[in-house]
Amino acid sequence: MAAEPGVHKPSYPGILFLVGPTAVGKSEVALLLAGRFRGEIVSVDSMQVYRGMDIGTAKPSGSDRSRIAHHLLDVVDVTQPFDAAQFVGLATRSVLDIEKRGRTPIFCGGTGLYFKAFLEGLGESPPADPGLRAELESISLTDLLQELAEKDPITYGRIDRFNPRRVIRAVEVIRLTGKPFAQQRADWEGSRHASTASASAPDAPCLIGLTRPLEDLRHRISLRVERMFRLGLIAETERLLQQGLSQNRTALQALGYHQVHEYLAALRSLPETIELVKTRTRQFAKRQMTWFRNQLRVEWLLIEADETAEHVAARVLKTFSSRQKAPAGG
Repeated sequence: MAAEPGVHKPSYPGILFLVGPTAVGKSEVALLLAGRFRGEIVSVDSMQVYRGMDIGTAKPSGSDRSRIAHHLLDVVDVTQPFDAAQFVGLATRSVLDIEKRGRTPIFCGGTGLYFKAFLEGLGESPPADPGLRAELESISLTDLLQELAEKDPITYGRIDRFNPRRVIRAVEVIRLTGKPFAQQRADWEGSRHASTASASAPDAPCLIGLTRPLEDLRHRISLRVERMFRLGLIAETERLLQQGLSQNRTALQALGYHQVHEYLAALRSLPETIELVKTRTRQFAKRQMTWFRNQLRVEWLLIEADETAEHVAARVLKTFSSRQKAPAGG
């Protein structure tokens, strides 16, 4: 993790990192944990940072946010860029502030890259080039993937091919450096970083992952998507488009918003759109699990379909406490 010059970085053992796929129930568990030991929640979600993207990102409600302090929500407008470097800087400052007040930071979310960047640093990839980025954004995803396959087959085999933002970034780095993207990440991936150190190491971070049986997670995803549409995802997307959402290719690719944008353009019917969002969300959850299992040392807790959030929170607290001195109750 890269702290600002002259600023002490947070202590890993004092932080709870709660990870897992979308719709697994992380947010509810994090709220319960925060209430039990004077915790504050740091959102690790690349889309919840955008103001106005509330329904489609399942952002915590106003009542939850008034009860438990949340950080890194509503950080930028939908027309503004946001990346892992900004996340690391803001998260570091948030944790230092939380710890200064004697509270426990609870990192909660599903954006694996942000967890890894916070724990291990940002690597050595060059910064974005606005001119080249604009050129790449005008190229079809099919052609970009073909270029990636030719120049960097390793990254091509690993990358999320449904995510234009990541494909564009990989090709951008290759063109800027003349080297495969995978090669430039090798040191970052292979070093003995905090997140891949032995879980028994005294300074190792406590990463606890929540998972569910596949059919249960699929059912929860379906219910969540249907609820988002009932709550007004279409109207929210229309409002965000009026505010400039289409100018931000990263935000526009967010699950739900992208498909609703296509629905508003009459590319498919509403029932087809809802089913597509469910499908894309299930695929996303699968990719999240694969990423976390391959990239971070996580202690996984399997949640049964009939298990209450209170029981899950107790299990997480037991695991967290066993790794360190239990936080004082509040």
